Amino acid sequence: MTTFSTSAPAAAFTALYDTAYADLLRFAQRRVDPAYAEDVVAEAFLVAWRRLDALPPRADDARAWLFGIARHVILNAHRSARRQQALAVRLADPPAAVAGADDDLLAQQIDLSRAWRRLPDTHQEALALAVLDGLDAPRAAAVLGITPVAFRLRLSRARRALRRALDHPSVPERTTP
Repeated sequence: MTTFSTSAPAAAFTALYDTAYADLLRFAQRRVDPAYAEDVVAEAFLVAWRRLDALPPRADDARAWLFGIARHVILNAHRSARRQQALAVRLADPPAAVAGADDDLLAQQIDLSRAWRRLPDTHQEALALAVLDGLDAPRAAAVLGITPVAFRLRLSRARRALRRALDHPSVPERTTP
């Protein structure tokens, strides 16, 4: 029976890595895309290193502890992906013709909707935060976790891309996965 001692953290971590890496990789490969499994394992070992003081002394318990960490990494990745999808701002499909509606306004809404769908998610997000949500650069930057200068640059690029998309309506729409 192998035991881990946290009195020698580097040695304990190395022993944990050597004994559990292959099993942890198989655990992750069964739960996520195999191309992402190594990232999950790396993140799990990073968390394990940071929390090495909580490492159970028995090898079997430590292995289960590490699997629990990997499970949480996977769940966090799934939550993050759902948040990213929720952040992706979508305009409604082009409106159906309404009796008595201004034809020019309707045409503009259709053009805007089509142009919007051709924009990358980062441009949609910047425009939505500034225009639809009414956030100034410092607050929008805080939402995205970037600097206000970076947000203003992103917003400028997004506006330019939207103008290009509106000026060239024949460009094919971007497909979303």
